[in-house]
Order: sequence, then structure tokens, then C-alpha cells
Amino acid sequence: MNIMSTSDLYELFLKYPHVCIDSRKATEDSIFFALKGDKQDGNQYASQALEKCPYAVVDDPMVVNSDRYILVDDALAKLQNLATYHRKRLGLPILAITGTNGKTTTKELTAAVLKKKYNVAYTQGNLNNHIGVPLTLLSMTKEHDFGVVEMGASHGGEIEKLCKIALPDFGIITNVGKAHIEGFGSYEGVKNAKAELYRYLHDNDGLAFVNYDDETLEDMEPPHNIFYYGTKIFTHCQGLVVSCDPFLTFKWIPSDDVIDDETDVIDNDLYTVHTQLFGEYNFNNAMAALSVGRKFGVSVADIKSAIENYIPTNNRSQITKTDKNTLLLDCYNANPSSMQVALRNFAKLTAENKVLMLGEMRELGESSAREHSAVLALAEELGFDDVYLVGKNFMGVNGYTDFHRFETVEDLISHLDKVKISQSTIMIKGSNGTHMIKIVEANVL
Repeated sequence: MNIMSTSDLYELFLKYPHVCIDSRKATEDSIFFALKGDKQDGNQYASQALEKCPYAVVDDPMVVNSDRYILVDDALAKLQNLATYHRKRLGLPILAITGTNGKTTTKELTAAVLKKKYNVAYTQGNLNNHIGVPLTLLSMTKEHDFGVVEMGASHGGEIEKLCKIALPDFGIITNVGKAHIEGFGSYEGVKNAKAELYRYLHDNDGLAFVNYDDETLEDMEPPHNIFYYGTKIFTHCQGLVVSCDPFLTFKWIPSDDVIDDETDVIDNDLYTVHTQLFGEYNFNNAMAALSVGRKFGVSVADIKSAIENYIPTNNRSQITKTDKNTLLLDCYNANPSSMQVALRNFAKLTAENKVLMLGEMRELGESSAREHSAVLALAEELGFDDVYLVGKNFMGVNGYTDFHRFETVEDLISHLDKVKISQSTIMIKGSNGTHMIKIVEANVL
């Protein structure tokens, strides 16, 4: 039986440089970490993992029966410590991205821009929590020049903990909105939690990329070192939305110094970016990415190319055309803030036969009824009359009798299979737990 320090485990990791937390995905060059979840205990799968990989890190002494088991006090803590140890020895610059909305899209765009010049390691999918961040760090190698790490949180203190694991040199808070109120307690709780990234950067002489248009971010006291972007003057990168019907087009002007007089963005096609993203709210995500590229010496032409060629495939800001309808998919997540901007953007879109399909919002605590009612009030105010709602939180809102309501997405799919909607532009949005993507998979639209 082995009892290893982090430094000794790291020597083993250098020989077997892949980490596995799913015994079914173990390989001969990986180390299995037995993590405990709400429903599963990885210790019970260590023997299965060892059929394929050489070592398993466990924290239950009862499963240890050979020297291929590495017993530790806490397998998750050891995974996190190993990730930080590895990050320190690589020494590459790391950018952390958090925020209520847009962090995954910003991460993807930023990675696309940086890859034009650097070998970039970045968060895959949505692995942005206390497990995903260590896995992202441990995927980095000496071949990489830059790391981009997405950080998510549903409770106070989580971003601070993730910062202590990843030790970022740079950071972006995309925005602060109403999400996970149940865990944060209040909107102020959300602000304080996201500001943990700013506090870490301040204490460690880091640099933040800050949207100068967002007064909330300035109130959160970003660090002394700041790279500003936005629509206003006095920014390092100033932009302007040209159109968004349906895809976002914007132009921008870079400056080596803060712009100190009234100026418009430059009238030059090189500085005009035609994205494949719908939603004006993606302007801030794109501006953040190009600002990072500008700071780290990516050429203007490469910045333009990277953002223009990015096609979302993760059910965020994604447009799909079927043989019957045009679908605007934004159904990975939803909260009051993202719902509001999505509805307002959809209202501006030039299209006939607009249809709304909204899944309920989760983790809003005591504010849930109020926030769901506010979404329906906005939908009515904006003139939407063909509205389909999914989830108990929408079922409980009084009024709005013309809106169609369904307790589950399966109930809605059954209805759609009968009514046969066609020649419409349909926006589908909802919290991931409502599984709104099943509507697309069912091929009823």
C-alpha cells in the first residue's frame, strides 16, 4: 500500500500523464482518482479502473488490496493539490473567466483568438467547477503556451477556491446577473462571489479585462492593472454594434493607449467583424476575446478571422435550420438576466411568425415565482403571442392565459407532434435541467 505526498504523486503523474475519474475511460497511461459524488463513490470502481490503468488514488482504506492503490485522506483534495503543483511547474500564463452569462462563449472565442498565435489549453465543454478546473490544469503540458480556464460557481467562496487552485494571472468577469440566487442568497451575494476573482488578481498583481460599459463591474473594485473594452471612449478596445439580424456584426478600434478624445470606431473592413452568433449580447463576449488577443499580440487580421469562423455548437447562440423552421437555440442555461436580454433581442429580430419556447429557470429560491412572472410580463410587453412554456415554475404563474403551458418537455413534444409548426422562427431557451434540447432531438420542428 502506497501513501504518497503530492510531490511523489507528481513524479508518478509525469510517467502516466492523464487523469481519469471515470473507470470506464481508464487507459494504460492514466491515473484513476476515486471521487465521491451524490450518487456514486469512485472507491467502489477503483478495481475496475485498475484493469486498464496502473494506479488508482483512493480515500477508502477498505478497498486497498495491492500497492497499485494510492491511499490518501481525500481524493478530491489530492486531485486539486496535484493540479496546482503541476500548474506551478509549468509556469504558463493563465486567464480565468467567470460571470453569470456568457462565460463559456467568451472562453471559446478567446481560445479561438489566442490559438492564432499560441498553443492554447482551455476548458473543454462546461468543466468549470472544483473538479473540472483541476482536470483542465492537468491536461496542460510543456507544449502549451497559454491556458484559459472557465470558472463557475453556485455558492460564495467557490471562485476564491478555484483561484487558489488555478493561480490565474489574468481574469475576466463577463457580467453579474440573477442566477443561483438559492445558493448565493441574493444579487449582492452573486456580486460578492464573482468579485472573488478581482480580489485574487488584486492580491497577486494580476490583470483584469473589464467591460467599461458595465458600471457593476467597476463597483466591484477590479485590480489596479486593467485592460478596458466597451463602446465608450477611454477604452483600450472600443466597439460598436453594426447589426444583429440575425447574426451579430460589429466594428471596433484598437489603441495602444487609452483613447482620450471622442472618436468613432474605424471605418475599415479589417476592423469589421461578421460573426456567426445571434444575439446582441454576444457583442461583449466578442469584445472580451478580441481584447485578450490585442493584449497578447494577435494580429488584427487573425482576431477577425478567429471570431468570424467560430460557429457555436453547444446550444448557445446557435442557429439551426430544419426543413420546416429556423431555430434559435440558447437552451443550455437560463436565468432572469439572460432571459431578459434573449427576449429583447428576439423581439428586435426581423422575422415573421416568431415563436417562443421557454423552459423554467432553476435555483432561484424564494425569488422564483417573482422572476418567472417577470419573464412572462416581458414576453407579453414585447408582443409575443405564440408562447410555449415548460416547467412547474411557469405553471404556477397566474394570468397569461393565451400562453401554452406544459409540465414537462415531453408533454410539449407530444403537443408539437400534433400541431405541426412550420415556416416560423423559433427561439428555444431554458435551464439545462428542463432538457429543452429534446425538442430539437425529437425532430418535431
